[in-house]
Amino acid sequence: MGILNVTPDSFHQESRQSTLEAAVKAGLRMWQQGATWVDVGGESTRPNANPVSIEEEMERVIPVIEALRAANAEGLISIDTRKPQVAQAALDAGADLINDVSGLRDPEMVKIVLSSGCGVCIMHMQGTPQTMQNQPTYEDCAREVSSQLLETARGLVAAGHPSECIVLDPGIGFGKTFDHNIELLQRHELFRGVEGFAVLWGVSRKSIIGTLTGHANPSERLSGTLAVASLAHFERIDVVRVHDIQEHIDVFNVLNALD
Repeated sequence: MGILNVTPDSFHQESRQSTLEAAVKAGLRMWQQGATWVDVGGESTRPNANPVSIEEEMERVIPVIEALRAANAEGLISIDTRKPQVAQAALDAGADLINDVSGLRDPEMVKIVLSSGCGVCIMHMQGTPQTMQNQPTYEDCAREVSSQLLETARGLVAAGHPSECIVLDPGIGFGKTFDHNIELLQRHELFRGVEGFAVLWGVSRKSIIGTLTGHANPSERLSGTLAVASLAHFERIDVVRVHDIQEHIDVFNVLNALD
């Protein structure tokens, strides 16, 4: 899954797309390089990021989704949003999946998922982007995160949503300390493959990589990110959400040949 940030403030500066033309070009390039999904987001959810209005977020993402869909009828598009209004407009514009970092907290988002039958990625986040890194606390992080994700996913299935359309994301860096993040990557068996749900890891260039490698600048964290992707390959994680498609495709091609 390629990260397409139509934002001026996402944490990885090189991933920001400031014009419609640049965003569409970047999304098409991701598909050409081998991405299955292009994930379009119009609101940064990095720690302490400022919220964006519904109107502004829609102005950023909907023209991009429409243009990508017009250029490629088969490519898979996801919308990275917490707002039901944006999610519905994105589906109407041609998106296939809602990637909700708030984990379907809003009942209106649940209604949209169920009524549309679309794909959905349920991510775990403690708090909000403005508060999530203010002393995140768990008694058993991996078990609490997995329990919450599975409870939400099972609720969708009980309401008639296909389990094969549900992806679970532990939310690395979203209301977790460094130790919490390590634990979640190590104990993914708590929800990986459970009841047919797919699992997504979103670790690309994040602070956990910076801590492990000593690189404060996200632009220097590619090699560490590729190491996590290699682990994801061997642990049979279904989706990795990344900034750098070609480099990941190269890694997976080599690993697939040797595996």
